[in-house]
Amino acid sequence: MMKNIHTLKVAFGDTDAAGIVFYPNFYRWMDLATHEFIGVTVSPVSKLLKEEHIVFPLLETFCKFHSPLQFEDVIEIYTEVVDIKNKVFKVQHNFMKKDQLVASGYEVRAWTSTAGGSLKAVPIPEYVREAFIPEINE
Repeated sequence: MMKNIHTLKVAFGDTDAAGIVFYPNFYRWMDLATHEFIGVTVSPVSKLLKEEHIVFPLLETFCKFHSPLQFEDVIEIYTEVVDIKNKVFKVQHNFMKKDQLVASGYEVRAWTSTAGGSLKAVPIPEYVREAFIPEINE
């Protein structure tokens, strides 16, 4: 499976009054990591939106927290597509601090066209499937 690793440093504004990362930031980071993954494996997201009128709205999301993160912690987000249906794909994210899993989560997204003026789920093209999970055609 194709994986992407996104590295980030926790900013002071990412933390709450207790000094740990405020949980919605994990969802923001998953969104960021998914868009980066698509940009690296398929095409820049801005190009998909502008030229192909493709967006990928969330259908479902989940995150499990294993240990807290604090200001200035450096983490790596390991991102990969773990399942592809006709019009829907599932993206897995593992948040690592050094060798420790601090959180894990996923997003289920639809491959959606805005070409007709409204959102409409469309089949995921074969070239995208191959980019997300190269082994599916081996």
